[in-house]
Amino acid sequence: MSKLVIGLTGGIGSGKTTITDIFQTLGVDIIDADIIARQVVAINSPALSAIAQHFGAEFIEEDGQLNRSLLRNRIFSSEADKLWLNNLLHPLIRENIIAQTKAASSDYCILVAPLLIENNLNLLVDKVLVVDVSEQTQIERTLLRDSSSAEVIKSIMDSQISRTERLEAADDIINNETPTNNKEILSNKTDQRTDIEKQVRDLNQKYLALTKMV
Repeated sequence: MSKLVIGLTGGIGSGKTTITDIFQTLGVDIIDADIIARQVVAINSPALSAIAQHFGAEFIEEDGQLNRSLLRNRIFSSEADKLWLNNLLHPLIRENIIAQTKAASSDYCILVAPLLIENNLNLLVDKVLVVDVSEQTQIERTLLRDSSSAEVIKSIMDSQISRTERLEAADDIINNETPTNNKEILSNKTDQRTDIEKQVRDLNQKYLALTKMV
């Protein structure tokens, strides 16, 4: 069991995956709340059956998987449905997170969760690490990565806590900002990666030192 649990979070498009990938190369066990959220609604799972019964059979794909886009649209348009879904899934996700953090074997482990603070998962960790970028960068990166419109991305951002609130909850912060000028991005790509890796490696040393005090 890890001596320390670090909760890693950040807004959409902030680069959480990039950061966790670097931590993983350093031998840190990663618990991903998004992966757990998909596992609890796997084909033939009790939670998926409950969703089909509550919302209708059309929310299940022909191959038996959850129709995530249809469900996402539904809960974004209905607070009552969103509350029902949260009440179903959050306890299951929380239970699995606790089990996986207990099973982690690295000196410290990382729980990465976009809604770490919103869903009170920060109560399960010892330190909160925030990956921070500007809201404009969030939108630009997500537009490049996903097929979602700027309006949909903004609505997702609005459903999360503000950047200010997230930073106030942070024990540590990684600045994952990139230059906005394309030429700057091309010329500074290597430097940018090196800077991010240095931030991660510095935090790794800090967290390892903390485990010696536990």
